[in-house]
Amino acid sequence: MSMNSFGHLFRVTTWGESHGPALGATVDGCPPGVPVDEAMLQHWLDKRRPGQNKNTTQRNEPDAVKILSGVFDGKTTGTSIQLMIENTDQRSRDYGEISQTFRPGHADITYHQKYGNRDYRGGGRSSARETAARVAAGGIAREAIKSLVPDLQIKGYMTKMGDLEIDRAVFDWDAIDGNDFWIPQGADVAQKWEDYLQALRKEHDSVGGVIEVVARGVPAGIGAPIYGKLDTDLAAAMMSINAVKGVEIGEGMAAAGLKGSQNADEIFMGANGQPEYSSNHSGGILGGISTGQDVVVRFAVKPTSSILTPRKSIRIDGSATEVITKGRHDPCVGIRAVPVGEAMMACVILDHLLLHRGQIGENQGKIG
Repeated sequence: MSMNSFGHLFRVTTWGESHGPALGATVDGCPPGVPVDEAMLQHWLDKRRPGQNKNTTQRNEPDAVKILSGVFDGKTTGTSIQLMIENTDQRSRDYGEISQTFRPGHADITYHQKYGNRDYRGGGRSSARETAARVAAGGIAREAIKSLVPDLQIKGYMTKMGDLEIDRAVFDWDAIDGNDFWIPQGADVAQKWEDYLQALRKEHDSVGGVIEVVARGVPAGIGAPIYGKLDTDLAAAMMSINAVKGVEIGEGMAAAGLKGSQNADEIFMGANGQPEYSSNHSGGILGGISTGQDVVVRFAVKPTSSILTPRKSIRIDGSATEVITKGRHDPCVGIRAVPVGEAMMACVILDHLLLHRGQIGENQGKIG
């Protein structure tokens, strides 16, 4: 059984461990003729790369991606694309003391119970280091999307970190790439977020966050009923990201507090002869199929479990112990989860664009 792959026609398999020699992704099903080079992919990997500022882990990895196959003369060939990212700054010695101990909040205990062994060096396969491979694959997906739907854009940002939450009344798209937290707010708000996070770090603690990812320009008709829903695959993709504990589409959980008259997005004919909606509580998806509105996905990331605050646990022999997790860790893993969420959105959207093209071609139902 393969448990390291996702996607239908555009299929991604990731491989490698946090402290192994390298990690990467095998991307299959990408259409031929898509312009791709390492510099293109590096742009997206640099958004996720560790060690860039004091608000993330200080593990200093260049995350330099190498394309080993599937690209010739700067374009995809239609065959499988092999991507590799070497690990250069792993410190396995930081984990020697926990080789026989289960860290609370980590997958140590479940990996041991399932497989009978585990790579304790940074969590091995369960480490968020694996997400670098997803971001590389997402870069391939973005370039392929450009060839199919040139105006489609994908953007992620943080909306919440612990007690702090963005003010949607002053939402600033242009500010997202200008601060360490990927928040759509000004520099003064970003400074408050930094002060809050650094105070937690000094207390040897961590905090969770909420990330929102929006895909604009998704054509109507993408997705399929029942088991092939676009939101089904998006939810699975986001939930597969390390430390994610909840996923919402559109209004999400808040929809349970609305009346039907509030939640149903009213429909009108627009001046361009296409349907328009009064609101987007559906998150751009109805019945598993895109409406043509923004596709909006939100996911919650738990606080980093690797902290210097002592936590009670047990050893492999069953004896009690107390754990302090040393090493270099993110005080809020939600920050670097933003480009990962974007990558997963890109992979799923491309997969469904290809599925739609294979089954339907062009939308069959005309309006007006």
